[in-house]
Amino acid sequence: MSFENLIGNQKNKELLKMAIKNNNLVHSYLFVGQEGIGKDLFAKQFAQMILCEHLTEKIPCDDCKSCIEFLGGSHPDFMFIEPEDGKNIKIEQVRFLQEKIAEKPVTSNKKVYILSQCETMTREAANSLLKTLEEPPEYAIIILTTSNESKLLTTIKSRCMKIYFLPISEAEIIQYLKKHGVEKDVTENMIKQCGGSLGRLLKMAEQKEQYFQIENLIKKIEHANITQIWNQSEVLYQAKEDIIDLLEYMSIVFYEQLKNTNQLCYSNRSYINRANQKKNFSKC
Repeated sequence: MSFENLIGNQKNKELLKMAIKNNNLVHSYLFVGQEGIGKDLFAKQFAQMILCEHLTEKIPCDDCKSCIEFLGGSHPDFMFIEPEDGKNIKIEQVRFLQEKIAEKPVTSNKKVYILSQCETMTREAANSLLKTLEEPPEYAIIILTTSNESKLLTTIKSRCMKIYFLPISEAEIIQYLKKHGVEKDVTENMIKQCGGSLGRLLKMAEQKEQYFQIENLIKKIEHANITQIWNQSEVLYQAKEDIIDLLEYMSIVFYEQLKNTNQLCYSNRSYINRANQKKNFSKC
């Protein structure tokens, strides 16, 4: 697998490939972008490229001993760290990283460490990691990924090369869906809602029946009876963990339904009239 199989952010692909080709790697990277945009996939691919034994146009090669170990999840010079129980990266995890990073590479000339969702580090973990970022071993590459840069210590951010990941375009998302034969699992409005996050869209596709039911109901809302509306409220209740996403989707579908009709114009005029009435009333 290569960067070319990852969609979007072409400039970042070229930047990272050139860093390897020109032997111009830095010790610490910070990948920043919204959740589900592919930062971890890019980080893992970058790590495999760094560790690949064959420095050619086709990196990683997927065939050398290093690539085989990496793809098999057994590379001794690579470590992927993520929040325990989906909550926090704890100081024990950072201490384990520090213990391993102090050891020289086993099979490669580099060691690569990824800390996913690094904004979830506890204060103790972040302060401990800072010491490693300040004085990393010459062979170490540390890649941090985050969807909330503001939660990171300023001192950590200042010691990393920041690479920002942009939302994936709708055209690229549609191309991906067609290539993998899953375009029937999403609607145009679902693509709008995902905001350029393929990961979010694929998660929505796993619950496509709920989204399809909501869209069908709203499109027929004028003719829906109370039983149909009640049944839809049951669907929302059953999916209460994703209620915010579903309600956001409802607002998008409503908007698209009204956008090209007089109803939207009337709604806007009514809103303006009410606002003016409140404004005039406040002057009394």
